[in-house]
Amino acid sequence: MASNFVEELKWRGMLHDAMPGTEEHLLSGMQSAYVGIDPTADSLHIGHLVAAMMLRHFQLAGHKPYALIGGATGMIGDPSGKSAERNLLDEATLRHNQEAIKEQLSRFLDFKSDAKNAAVLVNNYDWMKTFSFLDFIRDVGKHITVNYMMAKDSVKKRLSAEAKEGMSFTEFTYQLVQGYDFLHLYQNHNCTLQMGGSDQWGNITTGTELIRRIGGGKGYALTCPLITKADGTKFGKTESGNVWLDAERTSPYKFYQYWLNTSDVDAEKYIKIFTFLSREEIEALIAEHNEAPHLRVLQKKLAEEITVMVHSKQDLDNAIAASGILFGKSTSDDLKKLDEKTFLDVFDGVPQATVSKSSITAGLDIIGALASETGFLASNGEARRALKQNAIAVNKEKVTEDYTIKETDLINDKFVLLQKGKRNYYVLVVG
Repeated sequence: MASNFVEELKWRGMLHDAMPGTEEHLLSGMQSAYVGIDPTADSLHIGHLVAAMMLRHFQLAGHKPYALIGGATGMIGDPSGKSAERNLLDEATLRHNQEAIKEQLSRFLDFKSDAKNAAVLVNNYDWMKTFSFLDFIRDVGKHITVNYMMAKDSVKKRLSAEAKEGMSFTEFTYQLVQGYDFLHLYQNHNCTLQMGGSDQWGNITTGTELIRRIGGGKGYALTCPLITKADGTKFGKTESGNVWLDAERTSPYKFYQYWLNTSDVDAEKYIKIFTFLSREEIEALIAEHNEAPHLRVLQKKLAEEITVMVHSKQDLDNAIAASGILFGKSTSDDLKKLDEKTFLDVFDGVPQATVSKSSITAGLDIIGALASETGFLASNGEARRALKQNAIAVNKEKVTEDYTIKETDLINDKFVLLQKGKRNYYVLVVG
């Protein structure tokens, strides 16, 4: 007997709306459901995590999850919540993106086992590419009226007075294409439920309508809330853009830091959505956090759980060690363990100066490194005073006026970290 998937979503704050009868349908035995994923990049970002978590909870409840890569719909563009059309992709790019996305989803879903509810990845391009325009408008389009399509919020918003650019016919037909996906999966995979963000309700219910009118059956819809931040800024965005699951796009250190810097209000919400901790564990953590908020127990646990899930335990350990470099007691050895990307992430925004390799090979005196060669300090005199006050460190270790920077000081054969006092950093880049 399947466990109660809908109940699980409810207490986690992951249920926005569900069509009547959905919960009873899921409790009647193993069912299949899908979530559509946009393949416009070769990595998911944390905005996609809710969909991945929903599919995982669905599989844990004993059901069969389908991840649908929107190869065909990615060539069109979804009007929901958008103010303009998106870039369209060629097939080779879509296939590359599909493989990369499947690899990331496999950290959440079991695709490989021989269990009856093993996850399946499908691409709607595979069944849409042979569909002629005439076939589509004859076999699908005639079943849905323009009045029905115009009544959708996503269409209304784009046709409103504020939306000056209007809406292309291509985008207008999007809900029919997405609706046909649901019908296709219903007819070929016995898929009876489509899940997505609350902005997808209109597109999903178009699918249930096609199942009723063409398939003569019953489809169900379930949506989760769109994730927001308490301060009104956009979830999943930083100054440098999206927070990606791909370590090359967003390093595990920056990924870890994003969750660690979550507000108390958001951390209490996110720990239910983005971890698989039980209700009892989460309630205990919230109680512990409320007793001593300054210890940031919730943020630390959230960041740890999700970094291990998306990356690895080793990446988490490295991220914690890197975090301690700016704010804790760390050594030259700790610095030298950082890879180049993490080093640059940790010291993002710290002033830099380039020095020649030959000057390091010959030995760069500390006065020159602090002042005349770099401008870190205003003058040689200021550099000498700081050194006499024991306020200067090279790679986290205090040095004196007779110190010379050598090749053995290089981090990743490229960097030297200078420091005055506790918080004043400067990076030498060997060019």
